[in-house]
This record gives sequence, C-alpha cells and structure tokens, in this order.
Amino acid sequence: MYKADRAPRVSFGRRLLRGFFWLVVLLVLVGALAWWRAAPRPAHPYLSNLLGSGPHVHAHQGGDHLWPGNTMMAFEGAHALGVDVLELDVHLTADAEVVVIHDSTVDRTSDGSGRVADMTLAELRDLDFAYRWRPPGAADDEFPHRGQGVTIPTLEEVLTAFPDTAVNVDLKVDDVRLIAITCDLLRSLGRERSVLVASFQQRTLREFRRRCPGVATSAGPDEVRTFVFLNMAYLGRLYAPQVEAFQVPISRAGIEIVTPRLVEGLQERNVQLDVWTINDEAEMRRLLDMGVGGIITDRPDLALQLMGR
Repeated sequence: MYKADRAPRVSFGRRLLRGFFWLVVLLVLVGALAWWRAAPRPAHPYLSNLLGSGPHVHAHQGGDHLWPGNTMMAFEGAHALGVDVLELDVHLTADAEVVVIHDSTVDRTSDGSGRVADMTLAELRDLDFAYRWRPPGAADDEFPHRGQGVTIPTLEEVLTAFPDTAVNVDLKVDDVRLIAITCDLLRSLGRERSVLVASFQQRTLREFRRRCPGVATSAGPDEVRTFVFLNMAYLGRLYAPQVEAFQVPISRAGIEIVTPRLVEGLQERNVQLDVWTINDEAEMRRLLDMGVGGIITDRPDLALQLMGR
C-alpha cells in the first residue's frame, strides 16, 4: 500500500548533480579564499635594499672548503671575494656570550673537547679552531692553518667587522637566553635591517619573531612543510607568508623540495629561496637556471665564478 508520508526517492542522476553543485561551490570558496590570501610578502629592507635582485652567493660558515669555517679568517676571505651574505651559526657560552660555531661541542673543530655551553669565552679563546681543518682532498697530515692563532669569534665581532654586509645567523639551540641576547645585540648595533635569522627549531623562530619583529627570518620546518605540500596540491596561494626566505636542501626524506613549482610559488609570494649546501658546479648551474634566489655554499669562489662575478 502506498504511504503518503514516505519521502520521494532521489534519483542517482539528481544526487550526482547535487554533489557536483556543492563541489563547484567548495572550489569557488577555496579559490576566493586563495585570492584573498594572495597578497605577497611585503619587501623587507634586508632583501630589497641590501641584497637587491638575485641570485645571491651565501658563504656557508664563511666558505668552509676554503678556510676554517665560522672563523674570522673565513669571513674575511669570503668578504674579499665579494659574496653577498656571510652565513654563520651561533651558540651561547657559560658566561652568556654569543659565539660563532656550528656544533654544540668544540671536539670536531678545535684542539679541545667539551660543550660550548659549559665553557666561558676565555676558555674557548684558548683553543685552536683551525687545528683539525683541512681543505677537501688534502693529505691526512695536512693542516695548513694549525697553530696560526685562529680562534672562535663572537657574533658581535663579526657584525662589527662587516657593518655593510648581509649576515645570515642560524640559532643552533632552542634557548630563550640566546634569542634575547641576539635580539638585543642586533638592536644595539643597528643591524635589524641587515641580518636574517634562521633556525631548525620552529619554537625558536616564533619566540625570536615575538621579541624582534623587525628582523628578517627564514621559514622553520613547520612552515616549509605547510607550503611545500600546499604548493604540490596547487593551493600555494593559501599560504600567507610570515617569513622573508625559505632556506632548504634540494631534497629531504626522499621528497624533492626544490622544484620549478616551488621556485614559482615562492616568487609569487615574494619570498626568497636559498638552497643549501651546494658545492657541485653542475648542481649550482641547474639551480641557477631554475631561478633560485640564493646558493648557500662552502665554495663561494665557484658560485661567484659561475655568476660571472
């Protein structure tokens, strides 16, 4: 018997049409949101005034294949070559000095041993930071700068020695004291517009931006992942950048990060793309042809030569 209160059955075609309608609505909303969020990152003086149009050469640790890395010898040599950016790493000493060194210990790069955080600046100054350095391909007993008084510099010394050169500071530890002291140092030296701060810890970058909002920063790991996957899904316009640069390797965990799509997507967002650490000439050439903004390298001489500089 027919029941008057039974809901009429919806045909498959009508359900399909309804689904298609809501899909279109969703795509329109996503597109509208994308265009609403599409404003590129405003130009920061670090990029627009100091560096200008790329591509740029970043001397990784001052050029670690040419001189002992993260030393004044390396920074002076790289500056003399005419690099665009001096890239360096910082830790905090036991007496709250910001020193330029990559590792958390001095074992690999000096004739001493121990954690940087447990040593005072005076104790670090007693060590030879060229003791273990050899150029690539050197003989096992070849240490060309051992015993020449190459020591560890402070961040203040580097910034003071090169007042008109862009400096890329990598905060190596998630320490609020390192963040605060570095921020205060940049302000006291008037370097807020000529330094870019990076870190592999997202929390460190968030805290640094809170304390030093006028200083340029690079993307942290969470921000890189977010944009890379959005960009792969053709949704890169949903990303509203809070950074001036992405500094990434070519690939990570089997996923190719630096692609023409990434280059184009970041250019649309007015975000610099710097790729590390590139020491092979053919790889440099490929990346430059792709249009990356900067090459971070232990061989700044080679990168400059490729760029005709």
